[in-house]
Amino acid sequence: MPAGGFSVASAGTEFEAKITPIVIMSCIMAATGGLMFGYDVGVSGGVTSMPDFLKKFFPVVYRKTLEEQDSNYCKYDNQGLQLFTSSLYLAGLTATFFASYTTRKLGRKLTMLIAGVFFILGTIFNAAAANLAMLIIGRLLLGCGVGFANQGPPCVRSYYV
Repeated sequence: MPAGGFSVASAGTEFEAKITPIVIMSCIMAATGGLMFGYDVGVSGGVTSMPDFLKKFFPVVYRKTLEEQDSNYCKYDNQGLQLFTSSLYLAGLTATFFASYTTRKLGRKLTMLIAGVFFILGTIFNAAAANLAMLIIGRLLLGCGVGFANQGPPCVRSYYV
């Protein structure tokens, strides 16, 4: 008897599924789409606490980090820094709606190619950022890349619908 205290009777038929290369690739692509958000949280969280980054783009926050304060909230309470952090997620959410239309009209391959173009442009903007505006534009482009990339990979449910 399962830990929950009840069991469900089998329907009498078993589903035999084979693990094929296409199933493995589909699982890897679906997992990669979800990993992008988690990876960004880790990277942007680390970057926003780097002194050199804060000195260049957020000097007010940098000065606050040097002061003795009880709470990290007070140190990192800055609208520009909050915009930097949240812009990727907002752009990703918005881009997903456009990406669903693009996937329906152009297919998954072109949608993934568009995602790659957004990623490249966002990376170029962030690497070359000389001011906060370029940094935010880069994050918005990266967010569009994440939105399109999350729409493009096949999901397990798409095989059954």
